[in-house]
Amino acid sequence: MSLAQIKIVLVEPAGPLNVGSVARVMKNMGLQQLILVRPNCDPLGPEARLMAVHGLDILRKVQKVGSLSEALQGCQEIIATTARPRSLLTPLETPHQALPGLLASNFPSALIFGPEDRGLSNEELNYAQRFICIPTNQAYPSLNLAQSVTICAYELYQAAQIPRELPSTSPKKLASFDIVEGYYQHLETVLLKIGYLFPHTAKAKMKKLRRLYNRSKLSAEEVALLRGVLGHINSIWQHLHDNYSHKN
Repeated sequence: MSLAQIKIVLVEPAGPLNVGSVARVMKNMGLQQLILVRPNCDPLGPEARLMAVHGLDILRKVQKVGSLSEALQGCQEIIATTARPRSLLTPLETPHQALPGLLASNFPSALIFGPEDRGLSNEELNYAQRFICIPTNQAYPSLNLAQSVTICAYELYQAAQIPRELPSTSPKKLASFDIVEGYYQHLETVLLKIGYLFPHTAKAKMKKLRRLYNRSKLSAEEVALLRGVLGHINSIWQHLHDNYSHKN
């Protein structure tokens, strides 16, 4: 896979200097797709342009979108950055461990960075299959946005230089982000309808289910199979419900 197919996604970036610096390092490392989710600065303003230097072409073709889900449309592999320890079954990895995985597919993938002041929320992290945390000196662990992107971009570039043997069999074609998200919405709707989920606990349980399915790395065919099961469950529930309503 080409580095050009990897999306660098910045959620609500506030600093034009950071955005310009990100564009510059992306140019240095062969990355081309910069997506800004609800940016709080002008990516083509004078400060951003000053820091971008020869990365101005990255800024000129930047995509601005209204939601993280919109930014991830069509992606198969999604990695999110976080500085927070997480009590999840999905472990935190270093950039060196996880990022080569973005190069293992011939389909678009994404690396997500959170806002400078808060990082990614739990809801935003739910969209990712893997999580990375950059190891730093615990006496002063904080990195700014541009520094974090620089470290990750370097790791991606280095991984892309390593020759890889072609697999003997075709790799599993993963379902894209939008296909998997459609399944999660379908699943939540059906589980609420049959009473397995309740509105006040649905968010927490769906978070756990997302983690389970994300670890499985579903193909489009597998998602279609699961949605078929949901459709059958829904039909049976509706039939039983209609019969009960008719008798009463």
